[in-house]
Amino acid sequence: MGEVKVLGFWSSPFVHRVIWALKLKGISYEYIEVDRHNKGDLLLQSNPVYKKVPVLIHGGRAIAESTIILQYIEDTWPHNPLLPKDNHQKALARFWIKFGEDSIASITDLFLRPCKDEQERASAWKRAQETVTVIEEQGLGDEKFFGGNNIGMVDIAYGCLSHWLEGLEEIAGRKLIEPNKFPRLHAWTQNFKQVPVIRENLPDYGKLLIHLQWRMQQ
Repeated sequence: MGEVKVLGFWSSPFVHRVIWALKLKGISYEYIEVDRHNKGDLLLQSNPVYKKVPVLIHGGRAIAESTIILQYIEDTWPHNPLLPKDNHQKALARFWIKFGEDSIASITDLFLRPCKDEQERASAWKRAQETVTVIEEQGLGDEKFFGGNNIGMVDIAYGCLSHWLEGLEEIAGRKLIEPNKFPRLHAWTQNFKQVPVIRENLPDYGKLLIHLQWRMQQ
């Protein structure tokens, strides 16, 4: 099937999406760490449009953008499926992946982008809570994972709401996904991190906190 390489940066949740998917599929790959400040020829040649990670190189051919890479992995290695077999359920999964792509940035930006004043901060916090409510009530529902009892592509797409968001919450001293307000989504963040493939392939939390603190000061 050809050699598989992943170009990544250690702290990126988008890179970890690709790593988790490959691990769940049991696909061997070579991981190549990219210097974000000196990106190098391989990254620039592999992703000349966005010039960023992750990039999957399979048999010498490059694919960029994490959700597109996830779909490529699913199509190329259909064993251990990450999407439902039923076409309607598959479409719903893709809908929630798209919803996450459109909305998760507004949650992380709440911590990473400074607000002009208290009014703007309160408004941003309210929007983030509304987004989390939709994800919990309509996306996750009463299931353990987004697809039921087993982890799937939607869970992978929302992975940054666990390890990474928890780090941002700790630094900011304010919790968005509170267990008493969003009990099902909070439980999901813990269940997600307890999946062996996820637990064994998370960035070191202490090191991540330092990196996130640096990001918040930029």
